[in-house]
Amino acid sequence: MHADYPRLASTIRALTEGETDEVALMATLACEIHRADDRFDWTGFYRVVAPELMKIGPYQGGHGCLVIPFSRGVCGAVARAGKTLNVPDVSKFADHIACSSSTRSELVVPVFGKGGRLIGVLDLDSNTLAAFTKADADALEAILAEVFGAL
Repeated sequence: MHADYPRLASTIRALTEGETDEVALMATLACEIHRADDRFDWTGFYRVVAPELMKIGPYQGGHGCLVIPFSRGVCGAVARAGKTLNVPDVSKFADHIACSSSTRSELVVPVFGKGGRLIGVLDLDSNTLAAFTKADADALEAILAEVFGAL
């Protein structure tokens, strides 16, 4: 089952209308995005908590890394560049942080608040190689912009 992004966006819009708490929003999105697609083995947020540092936020799936500096891994690369990164094979990403040995591919999307302030990243892991597409990235970027863009 692949995500029906228009339906997912509509569901998220209905569930989050009027909410401004970032953690509550992240928890709701992690749940809904994770359940929307069977390719998503781990779906969660890493929140910016200090300069150049993220900590795990709401997520669905097995355990995740607790702390990720901007200087390490796929999530760190996305935080540094502010651009989505689709890694079809994490074993070929030189600085991949293996929070789970089952992860084969990863899609990480930056999360921006009002004025382009980096709030964190959305991290999706899959146990399948090349699980993610540009359509996934585009749809998730749009959902994140709608939910967090005014905060």
